[in-house]
Amino acid sequence: MVQGRILKVSGPLVIAEGMREANMFDVVRVGDAQLIGEIIEMHGDRASIQVYEETAGLGRGDRVVSTGAPLSVELGPGLIRNIYDGIQRPLETLRLAYGANLQRGIDVPALDREKRWFFEPAVSYGDTVGEGDIFGYVQESAALSHKLLVPSGYAGTVAEIHAGEFTVTETVMQLRLQDGEIVPLTMMQKWPVRRARPIRERLAPSEPLISGQRTIDALFPIAKGGTACVPGPFGSGKTVVQHQLAKWSNVDLVVYIGCGERGNEMTDVLREFPELNDPRTGKSLMERTILIANTSDMPVAAREASIYTGITIAEYYRDMGYDVAVIADSTSRWAEALREMSGRLEEMPGEEGYPAYLTSRLAQFYERAGKAVCLGSDGRKGTLTAVGAVSPQGGDISEPVTQATLRIVKVFWGLDASLAYARHFPAIHWLTSYSLYRDRLSDWFSTHIAKDWMKKTGELLALLQQESELQEIVKLVGTDALCADDRITLETARSIREDFLQQNAFMEGDAYTEADKMYALMNLILDLDKKMRMAASNGADIDALSELPVREAIGRAKAIPYAEFRAKYAQIEAQIDQEIANVKGVN
Repeated sequence: MVQGRILKVSGPLVIAEGMREANMFDVVRVGDAQLIGEIIEMHGDRASIQVYEETAGLGRGDRVVSTGAPLSVELGPGLIRNIYDGIQRPLETLRLAYGANLQRGIDVPALDREKRWFFEPAVSYGDTVGEGDIFGYVQESAALSHKLLVPSGYAGTVAEIHAGEFTVTETVMQLRLQDGEIVPLTMMQKWPVRRARPIRERLAPSEPLISGQRTIDALFPIAKGGTACVPGPFGSGKTVVQHQLAKWSNVDLVVYIGCGERGNEMTDVLREFPELNDPRTGKSLMERTILIANTSDMPVAAREASIYTGITIAEYYRDMGYDVAVIADSTSRWAEALREMSGRLEEMPGEEGYPAYLTSRLAQFYERAGKAVCLGSDGRKGTLTAVGAVSPQGGDISEPVTQATLRIVKVFWGLDASLAYARHFPAIHWLTSYSLYRDRLSDWFSTHIAKDWMKKTGELLALLQQESELQEIVKLVGTDALCADDRITLETARSIREDFLQQNAFMEGDAYTEADKMYALMNLILDLDKKMRMAASNGADIDALSELPVREAIGRAKAIPYAEFRAKYAQIEAQIDQEIANVKGVN
């Protein structure tokens, strides 16, 4: 055990001497209050420590003790439905034990040591198992079965295994290694948060993450195992977009990280998710959700830990062969924590005061996403999708955090304040956003939804682009000066924006849209556009075409539940044909 003494305290940074035998990233206990910290820099026998708790009261000469172990998380049954702080302390357990105010220096196990789980073996006596092999199951929640894995680096034969109820610290299996040593295995393992969990092989993402959000799934899709960022100014709806992704995405598990954002946003999650049903399982969304809360009123240094804590937990479930999504809100607050610690360490600042290693730290986070062949002999595959919000000051996406993120991720959902103020949600602007997964996912959409899915979505984007170009002309000469085709383009683009892209997160039929329904809505809008152009070329009155009542029917159809919509679709198609035929002037 390495012991040192404090030389200097500067906010969350503590400098201690006598730490020559300590290692980088060791967890330490600081002062009489036993505050939790982590060594982030070593110079001779002096260690720079970032403390994850309020440092008020610490003074020169106070004792610092190294635990000799890196910052790690506990992995096992009991993670789902829980809410942790940035260093994986269970907040509900702390509230029950110590009250509503978080006390300093408290060390509470992340996993409940008293709760008993029913363990069902997946192997038998004498079976040979290797690292990553599944040796048992626990029904952790109503929506997810917890697969217990042989820890990395272990291989041998099963010497003893029992079914029954156990706590996470009790031995459930004895493993005889090749050298004859017997190793007891429990349902819990630990893993250092700064080290990515090993995989057998990395694969290219090939399946979309279906979120039920029409702007995302149709125009700017993200693949399972992909990376995306959601930048936007204050009030543009970043949190709402991320909440929608967390609620409706077709993944097995969501790890939601509240990193430096307001506490009321985490409160919304805690209130809403238990009341909402997962469209895939019919169970509560909390049955597949883990929350990491490190809000803006918590110590700034713990923001960095919260990001790594969340992604490590997500990797653990990916290794079971599940599809996992990590939602981080927001990486800008994490970057601000890096900037503060860098400044206190007196490092050479980069652009806008951020450390020169900002990009590499962001890359270390996002590169842990992906589709992988997991360790184990069964060849199971899992995906980890990473979505991070970015909160640029004043909405300026040229600032360093946004630009560094854009160089790493492959999907950019650019939020626009003018759309948010116009009550257009999600406020993802179709002219600034992009997805580099569109071509890669075209085979999946063509096979599972419709052969011409990519063609239809391409037409929508083209019409929106044409509208943007025509708006400049309209500002100068007005709509009446445009030809019939251009006026129809404006009308169709308005229908795309209002009847397709705009979505109400609080309306049951509109909050989530199935991919088949999206395709049908696109068909109705583009079919009307095509027939209006044919009618106009045959001499139909353009003013009458612009005021067809069927537009309202299409707009209302988007909020109809899918079961009813399928019956309504044929009626709207017939209504389009009837109203076009009735327009005065058609030859």
